[in-house]
Amino acid sequence: MSLQVHSDRAMLGPRMSEHEQRFELLADLGAMVAGEVELDDLLGTFAARVARALGADGATLWLIDGANGEIRSRVATLPELDDVRLPAGRGIVGHVAQTGELVNVRDAASDPRWAEDVAERIGYRATSILTAPIVRRDQIRGVLQVVNKQPSGAFTERDEEFVRVLAEQIGRALDYTTLRGNDAQPGLTLRGRFNHVIGTSPAMAAVYEMIVRAAQTDATVLLHGETGTGKGLLARAIHVNSARRESPFVHVDCTTLPEALVESELFGHERGAYTGADSRVIGKVEAAAGGTLFLDEIGELPLLLQGKLLRFVQERKFERVGGRETLTADVRIVVATNRDLGAMAAVGQFRSDLYFRLRVVEIEIPTLRSRGGDDIVDLATHFVEQLSRRYRKGPMRLATATKPALAAYAWPGNVRELENTIERAVVLCQGPKITVKDLALEAPRAGSTTGTFSAMDSMIGIPVAAVATAATDEISLPPNLELEEVERRYAKAILDREGGNQSAAARALGISRNKLARLLK
Repeated sequence: MSLQVHSDRAMLGPRMSEHEQRFELLADLGAMVAGEVELDDLLGTFAARVARALGADGATLWLIDGANGEIRSRVATLPELDDVRLPAGRGIVGHVAQTGELVNVRDAASDPRWAEDVAERIGYRATSILTAPIVRRDQIRGVLQVVNKQPSGAFTERDEEFVRVLAEQIGRALDYTTLRGNDAQPGLTLRGRFNHVIGTSPAMAAVYEMIVRAAQTDATVLLHGETGTGKGLLARAIHVNSARRESPFVHVDCTTLPEALVESELFGHERGAYTGADSRVIGKVEAAAGGTLFLDEIGELPLLLQGKLLRFVQERKFERVGGRETLTADVRIVVATNRDLGAMAAVGQFRSDLYFRLRVVEIEIPTLRSRGGDDIVDLATHFVEQLSRRYRKGPMRLATATKPALAAYAWPGNVRELENTIERAVVLCQGPKITVKDLALEAPRAGSTTGTFSAMDSMIGIPVAAVATAATDEISLPPNLELEEVERRYAKAILDREGGNQSAAARALGISRNKLARLLK
């Protein structure tokens, strides 16, 4: 298995002392779980670093499947196996997983707990073995096993102490991954293929497969989906699982860029390019050199700039504002939108040549409501765990009755709305259990036509939640209007409803004030 996550210090492992490697490994665990990396690669990195720090031939991180109690080697540095499964109690690993004891043996074959048939199936001869339980909040989550100490051939008491500390730290680190533990029983449950990206539904499995394929190339990617579906998270997943992972990931939100400064923000400017430009400033394109440039809500980019972006997409060439030198930047481009760029191109609001250049790989991000109740509940549980830690509320959980309520709600604002709902519940809840009342989910309004508005939302770029909220205000628009006029009239109606308060109108529409100003022109 390829180890796709590493630090520069890890690559210097052989030149560092044993003590330095151990210290660095413990210090790096937190950083290693920060990105949206594929979980097998994340765990593979753990195993590789452990083997190196202990001077061993190899290491394996075994995890207990919370659903059936099986012990699974999701990763192993030696030999390279995708997945080995053992029943509870089988072999030295099974013994440690069952008892929670640390086991250090010099000659594995002479130990009565050794599973020779498993060793033969693996095809790797192990002699000395050091095995420690991974325990978190009194529940065993898995087992860390290190094999064949070099050059002495035996693991020492000092090795035992380090592995105990390391296994405890790995247990803590797993709390910050997509692997979820249940405090009432041993084991872990996998909630998604990529760290921090929750979802096991068929719709998300298809997205994961596309992300893996896209990450293996430098092809331009277009992420399309409703507001709040997690397009930014998936863009980062493409970056951190690619060969550019060690280089910058630069996120540009096109809705927040002042129209007069968009070109300067993207491509930079030379000293004296305009009033107040008293020094040379590099743009986002140069800042992303070697890495990934993520253009969020690309549909908001002014037409004038689309031509210059097209040139960059085609040739990776550009000039700073006020400059004459043609520059190049080696960047991978990922863009996202909640708008129908094809429809916009048809009416002249988006350049068709740019549109076709951007959609080399197009990934459709499913709405939360289409992903099903299991994904909704898993996401809600993840947010409860994450936010209760952030607000120092102690362990919190969802009451049983909340789960059907969460699954039944339409979530017009998608994952972002779900996260905000859980955050409010965590902050206001008085005890450790979040109830249906704490969630304060709005009942569907009589005559609500959220589904009808969702199609319009994808075209005009206004979140479904805002449209649904305004549905009962009976904002009516005549037929056969051009898209630009539909946008302008709808934004104007919301502004009137908010008494001319642009900040309130922007919040109601779920957009920035700059974008609202552009819609009203």
